[in-house]
Parts: sequence; structure tokens; C-alpha cells
Amino acid sequence: MRDIEMKPLGIKSYGSIPHLPGSRRGPGDHGLSDRQASILTEKVRDKKDCIIVTEKLDGSCVAVTRKEGNLLALGRAGYLAQSSKYEQHQLFAAWVRWNEGLFDWLDEGMRVCGEWMIQAHGTKYIINQPFFVFDVFSAENQRLSQYEWLIKHNPTIPLPFVPLIYCGSAAFPIERAMSNLGEYGALNADKAEGCVWRVERDGKYDFMGKYVRPDKKDGIYLECETKGEPIWNIDPRRLRLSA
Repeated sequence: MRDIEMKPLGIKSYGSIPHLPGSRRGPGDHGLSDRQASILTEKVRDKKDCIIVTEKLDGSCVAVTRKEGNLLALGRAGYLAQSSKYEQHQLFAAWVRWNEGLFDWLDEGMRVCGEWMIQAHGTKYIINQPFFVFDVFSAENQRLSQYEWLIKHNPTIPLPFVPLIYCGSAAFPIERAMSNLGEYGALNADKAEGCVWRVERDGKYDFMGKYVRPDKKDGIYLECETKGEPIWNIDPRRLRLSA
């Protein structure tokens, strides 16, 4: 077991997102209630609801936080990325060190979570950026408004965001979201994975849900499946140039 000091937050960097009806689930995955699914995809409660739909990317969930003035790269479970046995996470830690200026806006205790896309997992992409933001947390572990920093394009966050599919005051059906996503998504996937729904109420985060296409297969490009070398979406030698 890794030393507890290697888990600076004392918690996971990011939790799991429940599934919408019809979404392909893996072992241990759970779904939204019927009421929650309806709010996201059929009918909002009232004008206070704002629905945001983004592309679900198939990479590794990671985070960056600032603790005691130091910038730390973390894996999803909350451990330091540099302590991971996986090369892709060690590369993430290196990329954060090389690009500290991209996180100058991150105050003490805050963290930014996103998808680390350097290695192909179950989907291949043609991309020039390795990291895409999907959530920002306050020092009190509260999600900040995605509408404020994604829809309004907050200039204080100089990082690419997950691709936006929809933002509005109406619910957004799964069929329409997947149609708008298209076969390849916004990042030139060999086959786009799905979408993530989020409802903010009175400008504050309420809950989320996701839909993954039923035929999606996880991890088919990882070394444990291919028994070969890693398959990279971006050549690791280009990391210093990708910020």
C-alpha cells in the first residue's frame, strides 16, 4: 500500500458519474434515478435549471491541485501521479511540471480535474492537446459553476475544455445529444464514446449523468489487452510542445 502522504487530498480526486438509461455500464457502475434522468433528458423542473451537455472523452481522469503553495499532479484515486506504475501518469506529472504557468490561476486548496488523453484506452483520437478540463473544485471541495468557466469561456483558465454539445434551459434527449456528437466527436475519435449531462440550478451544481454507447469496449488499446507497446494519441516526445 502506498504511503498515505502520497494521497495529498485524503480523498479521491474525482468520483464516478451515474449512468442514464440505456448507457453501457461496467462492473460496479450505477444509474441515475428515473426522476433525475427525466430532468436531464425530458423536462426540466423550472427556469432555474440549466442543462449542459459535453462530450465524454476516453482517457485517464486526473487532477491538479495546489497544496501549501506546491502544484501537485494527481490520479483519479487521489495519489500523486508520479507514484503511479503507469507511464501515462508519470508523463502527466512531468507535463504539469513543465507547464506550471498554465495553473497560476489555481488558488490554494483548489483543484482542476480533466481527461489526460496522451494514451489510447478504448478510443483513438487525433489531437494536439493532451489535457481537457471537465471540472473545477473550490478549496472546500465544492464544484464551481461549469456555466461560468465553460460557457462564458473564463479567460483566467488557459486550458482547453471538454467539447460542448449543448447548453440551455431545456432538457436534452439522449438521441439528440448522440446525433449532435456524431460518429467521431469533436476530437477526431475513431468512434466517439458518449456524452455527459450536468444540471446547474440557480448557478450552482446539482447533479450529473452520462451516456456511453452500448457497443463501447473499454481498454482495448491498452498494453494489458494488446500485449504490445502503448498506443499514443500524442507522441510523448511532443509533450513539451503541446501546452
